[in-house]
Amino acid sequence: MALDGWYVKEVTRKDITNFIETWHYSKNINGCICDYNFALYSPDGIMKGAMFYGRMAMANQWKRFSSSPDDVIELRRLCCVDDTPKNTESYFIGQTFKLLRKNWRRDGVIVSYADKEYGHEGTIYKATNFVMTREIAGAKVIMHGDKRYHDKAIRTKYKGELKPFAKRLVEALKNGDAQYKNTAGKFTYVYNLCKKKHKLLST
Repeated sequence: MALDGWYVKEVTRKDITNFIETWHYSKNINGCICDYNFALYSPDGIMKGAMFYGRMAMANQWKRFSSSPDDVIELRRLCCVDDTPKNTESYFIGQTFKLLRKNWRRDGVIVSYADKEYGHEGTIYKATNFVMTREIAGAKVIMHGDKRYHDKAIRTKYKGELKPFAKRLVEALKNGDAQYKNTAGKFTYVYNLCKKKHKLLST
């Protein structure tokens, strides 16, 4: 098999930040909650992919998927280098599911989004048995260089003060280096870690 000898490890956010900022189309993870971080390695120990899951970004968004916020986690970023073998992303996701069942919950709900703005329809999610539950209308984002930020990024604080990247983003909006943009929308995909299906509370 093309992926013989490949393996996945749980790592820290720091371990995968540069990789994601290089290979993911968003080019950033600022403002993201990273609860579970994973890296994909080739047999010779070279990182070929990175992924992280975190609590849902929007307040009360979890209510669409379960009766408790502890039952829901979002796949926030996933990327691999361009020269990986066929089915690499499916393998990567599957391996993280095994680790999440062990280290998070055996019966949790995983949510992810396919971004229409970049022509994504969720092919990889369909291949790993996610179910598409709804289509979301476009939202306002901030474009700064080749990076895209949710509009709430300019309100991201630490101990009551705006984080440094948020301050830079506010200044970029003021001087015209950053602009607001309306996106094309997203498809919502859901995967249940347990065999017993969770009942979605809304669609």
